[in-house]
Amino acid sequence: MKIRNRFTLISSLTFSVVFVIASLITYFSFYSYSEKIVYNELQKTCLLTGIFYLEKDELPENQHLIIGQQFRENSLEIVTRVYNEKNQIVYGDKTSDHNINASKLDYIRKNRKLSFKSKHHFYFGSYYHDNQGDFVVFVKKNDTDFKTMTDRLLIIMILVLISGLVTIYLASRLLSNLAYTPIKNIINQVNEIQASSLDKQIVSSNTKDDIQELIETYNNLLKRLSDTFIIQKNFINYVSHEFKTPLTAISGNLEVFAQKDRTSAEYKEMSQKVLENVYQIEDTMNTLMMLSGLRENMELNEIFRVDELVWDINDQLSASYHLKGQIQIALEVSNDKLLSIHGNSNEIKIALFNIIENAVKYSDGNPIKISLLEQNQQLKIVVEDQGKGISEDDLQFIKQTFYRGKNVSDIKGSGIGLTLANVIFKQNNIEFTITSKKAVGTTVTLVFPKL
Repeated sequence: MKIRNRFTLISSLTFSVVFVIASLITYFSFYSYSEKIVYNELQKTCLLTGIFYLEKDELPENQHLIIGQQFRENSLEIVTRVYNEKNQIVYGDKTSDHNINASKLDYIRKNRKLSFKSKHHFYFGSYYHDNQGDFVVFVKKNDTDFKTMTDRLLIIMILVLISGLVTIYLASRLLSNLAYTPIKNIINQVNEIQASSLDKQIVSSNTKDDIQELIETYNNLLKRLSDTFIIQKNFINYVSHEFKTPLTAISGNLEVFAQKDRTSAEYKEMSQKVLENVYQIEDTMNTLMMLSGLRENMELNEIFRVDELVWDINDQLSASYHLKGQIQIALEVSNDKLLSIHGNSNEIKIALFNIIENAVKYSDGNPIKISLLEQNQQLKIVVEDQGKGISEDDLQFIKQTFYRGKNVSDIKGSGIGLTLANVIFKQNNIEFTITSKKAVGTTVTLVFPKL
């Protein structure tokens, strides 16, 4: 059952139960009170009946006339009877009534009064002592008016219940539709999201309620799913792209090698070449798994010195590219503790290596400056080169996988270095920005989190 239908049903049932209980209480209270009024009227008529019939010899004529007038006004549609000690009717209606018997008359003589209701009449009897003897006065009244009044009240309540149910159903339906509209809007937007559009956000009306919280939570979930989906998709692209060259080299060398018999020295040389390509594939696999987020980060809480990483990278690049003082390192940190940070030292070294290596490759032989600075009690590293630079058109895409600037096609590269660095810096909460100008140079700024 849909939420809006459930809401409408619960509202209608709640109203029905509450109204029925209130109606029953009202009806029985009215019924009881109306009976009490009827019996009070019969009691007054019973007293007037006794005075009218039994006090005639004791009252002055003018007073008896007044009593008689009141008696006749009160006894309209009321049957009166006066019984003597022998249970004989001495005054009033002489016809016998099977609802009035000796046991009831004796009860009244002992308890002074009795009221009860038969199928169609109300009865009231009272004991009356007179100088002529002891009497029992009984009066009865038809309950037609009483039933008409109570039945009318019952009909009114039933009509009110029916109209109230219709009203509450329509109102609940309207309110549920209004409340369900944002949810329906969410459902429609979710149904439009495909695997290729997981990054699409659900648009909300900023209601600042639970629905808004649900939308924000779902958007966060979609973002995580989108990131995961992109990572998995990119991993396949990375593998197919990066494995193509070493696998081609291996297959090509083996095909050439298999064309004729070889000496042991040639076998050894070929094995060495194949192993180098295998090692390259292994290193590429480790790097790509790290880039794709498929390998767990087991050393995230490691504490290490960033300046030591920078010097190690300088030594490696100087040896690989035969640099002679091209990289200039400036350490301008007064608080030595800022150089020790939390993170994965291997990952951060790979990211820094890619950044600094790019500076070396694209510097056109110009000096490269690496500055370790202190800013707002945080470590800041700035890598500056005076090389080719990056055009404004290329700069906005430079962190995308496999993207390479139009002015660097003559320099060897795969286009995943900055992407890998960007992923690593995000995982380690390091701010990473690039500014550049074509033919002027590039500046990379890294701001490390506080320890």
